[in-house]
Amino acid sequence: METTKIAVIGSGNIGTDLLIKCLRGYPRLEPVVMVGIDPESDGLARARGLGITTTDKGVEGLIAMDGFDAIEIVLDATSAKAHLANAAALEPYGKRLLDLTPAAIGPYVIPVVNLDQHLSATNLNLVTCGGQATIPIVHAISRVTPVPYAEIVASIASRSAGPGTRANVDEFTETTSRAIEVVGGARRGKAVIILNPAEPPMLMRDTVIAIVEEFKRDEIIASIHRMVDDVARYVPGYRLKQAVQFTPIDPTEPLRTLIDAQPRARWKVSVFLEVEGAAHYLPAYAGNLDIMTSAALEVANRLSIDAEKSEVA
Repeated sequence: METTKIAVIGSGNIGTDLLIKCLRGYPRLEPVVMVGIDPESDGLARARGLGITTTDKGVEGLIAMDGFDAIEIVLDATSAKAHLANAAALEPYGKRLLDLTPAAIGPYVIPVVNLDQHLSATNLNLVTCGGQATIPIVHAISRVTPVPYAEIVASIASRSAGPGTRANVDEFTETTSRAIEVVGGARRGKAVIILNPAEPPMLMRDTVIAIVEEFKRDEIIASIHRMVDDVARYVPGYRLKQAVQFTPIDPTEPLRTLIDAQPRARWKVSVFLEVEGAAHYLPAYAGNLDIMTSAALEVANRLSIDAEKSEVA
């Protein structure tokens, strides 16, 4: 089996977890370079200890390295602002970019929902941790009945929110809200992120509230359970926290004002999720980071398989 050579940009928590996950469970993918900007970073030191070539000169250092031409996929685990510069620098070289920031240059991709539609894209955006956790559920509901409005709340441990996450809060809400509509299928979407300072740190919790026009209880529940199983295939710690809830909408409820233009909307579906990390590098409570790295490697692996099939054909 031929391998696909990849590079990881970003030597922080997400980049390091990407590297370790890739080495542990993705034999098709061969990480050959980790890129950072801090020569003293723990991520670069760990990468060197694992036999991976490193550079602390950023994306320009990557481009200047021997063997750069053989790299097919670059995973960017930096920040939205940094990805804009990295994508511009790499654009002339024809690399496939997987964007783990909310920069959203390329199409939004949720592996279990719409990856098949974007296998030829050169820059694929993994939305956000909250998006990866909740948009599959919005999609699961919308494939059963129209969803005029969907709202998600992602609550993560404050300790799991590094500098990149904190710098990207505005981009998180904007990108996730838009992806709820474009990928999830809701007519209108809203996203909220909460950094919970509780000690000991809590696992990632996600709440999805979807307004639906038809009370298709059994079909909606079955669709959600199928989707949870599909996501758990590559994120084993992804699960429903409790039973799916259905509530008739009270005409006096503030939420009603959001859907006045959709008079048929009569029911609120509430879904409560929990994401426990695999603890390959990050603590188990950092499910928000784990679901991003797992989704990114799922996409990279699929791109590798697709490329191999194309070569055979």
